[in-house]
Amino acid sequence: MPAQPERSPSEGATALLDAYSNAVMSVVDRVGPAVVQVVDGRGAGSGVIITPDGYVLTNAHVVERGDSARVRLADGRAVPGRVVGRDPSSDLAVLRVDASGLPVAELGDSDALRVGQLVIAIGNPLGFQSTVTTGVVSALGRSLSGRDGRPIDGVIQTDAALNPGSSGGPLVDTRGRVVGINTAVIAGAQGICFAVPSNTASALVVALMRDGHVRRAHLGISAAPTPIGRALAARLGLAATDGIRVVEVVPGSAADRAGLHAGDILVFLDGNALPTLSSLQHVLGADRVARPLSAIVIRRGERLEVTIVPGESA
Repeated sequence: MPAQPERSPSEGATALLDAYSNAVMSVVDRVGPAVVQVVDGRGAGSGVIITPDGYVLTNAHVVERGDSARVRLADGRAVPGRVVGRDPSSDLAVLRVDASGLPVAELGDSDALRVGQLVIAIGNPLGFQSTVTTGVVSALGRSLSGRDGRPIDGVIQTDAALNPGSSGGPLVDTRGRVVGINTAVIAGAQGICFAVPSNTASALVVALMRDGHVRRAHLGISAAPTPIGRALAARLGLAATDGIRVVEVVPGSAADRAGLHAGDILVFLDGNALPTLSSLQHVLGADRVARPLSAIVIRRGERLEVTIVPGESA
């Protein structure tokens, strides 16, 4: 068999760049048609179509000025939109436009993201429709303050460039799945942008579409996921190696009344393991309001069992 000619370093680099470009173009071809511009009064943002009959996912702050908005589709059509639900606590909202047979984007699994993973942001920054930027996941599990003052936990940090008008647009992985809804930029910083995880959106979107708001149980903590370690888990007899570290406890809250402290690690709540913040949000559904829940907590290396009675998020 004749020997294959060796590829020069420049040819190898070109092949890698071509593969990168093809991956980005494939994602844009797949998701771009589902990205829309949302105009609410004098403000403008972005959104992404999630059902063919016209439901659009965006940020709550993009549509905070009223119950209607003008939506420009990727094909150039401008159609009226109606706000069917908004949740300032997560900075998510759902619009409905009067159209059918629309292209849609698939919500992916944000818990599967890894730091350094390639992501692509699509939106309408500064009114420039269908703008594409790329970057990586810079960090996971960040916490931002929502418009209602509550922390939005589990936020994705990325260096994919965002500008005013990008808010509400999708952050997408290389398989074309929406892993976040772009929500914020730190003024004056370069390459520090944030997105609400898609798993948070998936957990809330049905309630927003059906009820117009999200009814949820509330512990009154800000928190971040943390590893426990196999050795400590084994010593304490825990069938889990990850939990939720309490960063802050709101005075007078359910967590405060239960005696939780900053630094505690929540491992199980109502029998459910808590490896991620989205798993905690899943447990704190409407059916847990005012219901006593057993919790297993690690405090300074020791196992505790406490009872928490969640309040209702206002």
